[in-house]
Amino acid sequence: METFRRKSFWLETAGEFKSQPELKGHLKVDIAIIGGGFTGLSTAYHIKKAQPSLDVAIVESQICGYGASGRNAGFGMTLFGLTFSLTALRFGKDKAVQAHHYMEKAVDYLSEFITENKIDCDYERPGFLRVATSKPYVKRIKHEIDLVRSLGIEGIEWLSQEEVRREVNSPLYLGAWWEPRCVLLNPAKLAWGIRNLNLELGVKIFEFSPVFEARKENSNFKIKAGKGEITAKKILFATNAFSHLFPQLKRKQVPAFTYIVLTEPLDEKFFNDVGWKNRQGIEDARNLVHYYRLTKDNRLLMGGGDVGVAFGKNMNLDENERIFKELKNYVKKLFPVLKDVKFTHQWGGPVSVTIDMAPAIGKIGNENAYYSLGCVGHGVSLTNLNGKLLADLLLERKTDLTEIFFVNRKTIPWPPEPLRFGISHLIRGYMRLEDKILDA
Repeated sequence: METFRRKSFWLETAGEFKSQPELKGHLKVDIAIIGGGFTGLSTAYHIKKAQPSLDVAIVESQICGYGASGRNAGFGMTLFGLTFSLTALRFGKDKAVQAHHYMEKAVDYLSEFITENKIDCDYERPGFLRVATSKPYVKRIKHEIDLVRSLGIEGIEWLSQEEVRREVNSPLYLGAWWEPRCVLLNPAKLAWGIRNLNLELGVKIFEFSPVFEARKENSNFKIKAGKGEITAKKILFATNAFSHLFPQLKRKQVPAFTYIVLTEPLDEKFFNDVGWKNRQGIEDARNLVHYYRLTKDNRLLMGGGDVGVAFGKNMNLDENERIFKELKNYVKKLFPVLKDVKFTHQWGGPVSVTIDMAPAIGKIGNENAYYSLGCVGHGVSLTNLNGKLLADLLLERKTDLTEIFFVNRKTIPWPPEPLRFGISHLIRGYMRLEDKILDA
């Protein structure tokens, strides 16, 4: 098996893959993009569609979709940052509404993009449940629904215990937030589908080409990667959770590692007992949220819970047996009918976290260098629409998208190590403690 296939069930089952060549020699382009995930792929696509004459190159350290884009749970959601309430607290209610409408647009855009381009990625649009599993979480979700409704946001409903259990029957459910605007898909298939569209348009993609240096040189940028070098007029760091590895971005975000387990395909007994006929994507209301869904072949994917926090530039936290075990136990607690279920896959990967738990897109100084990061684990729909936004920025076009408040917003820097590591653990510890109290 190709090594990258082991990184997730999605990558393992995404079908045939022919890698692009490593960067060798010297190349001159108009725009260079570092990172072959959703952000980089979407940006390149929209630039090339708008101005086919431009030379655009993507450099990727592994294969496109290797990072979060090929390892996430495959939810395309309207959730911006950690929660609506936190966004409202940090940026104000008007901007929280703006962010929600942007995310609604992102989900709809992603649906249209997949359909129009006939991308085979196990796409479905079954809606989203945010379930309350204790009385304090009932209060939390109802408060959130009251807040969004008071601000004129429509399409979100409260389901009673009886109503939610009619949809998905778990003894833990006391009620739920219901929202029809949610997409589920195989994210690796989506990433590779957009990759193929880029290749058809003439975008140059270099895989297995880690970037060693990206710097300004006179009026251009020099990128040393793989066994070669790129000179570009403009550059985009589409590096999300890996952004701290670059000096220009080292304090804008930190990676937090999230983990997933996957069951064998579930039998008819499970569906007779639990229902879940409408196949909704589900999250709970914890800080360190559990997220779960069904795959195309009716496996149960369970992710979230506790997170891994790395020190410095360490990115080798993809495995955590303690958290894998906790997730497996939670599946059995949530659905007692699965007490003897077998688990076939487990994996992990990094998500990008800004200190205020919200995304950020911006320009580095006064240079023609841009970045995008801070998806906080909710990036499938966000990053794909962000690609359109970033294309507008790189093409110097002022549009409705480029006016969104998180473009060129002032980010709060994470402190340097070892303080960053300590603060990350303090935040994680507080979130775990509150979850433990509210779970009771």
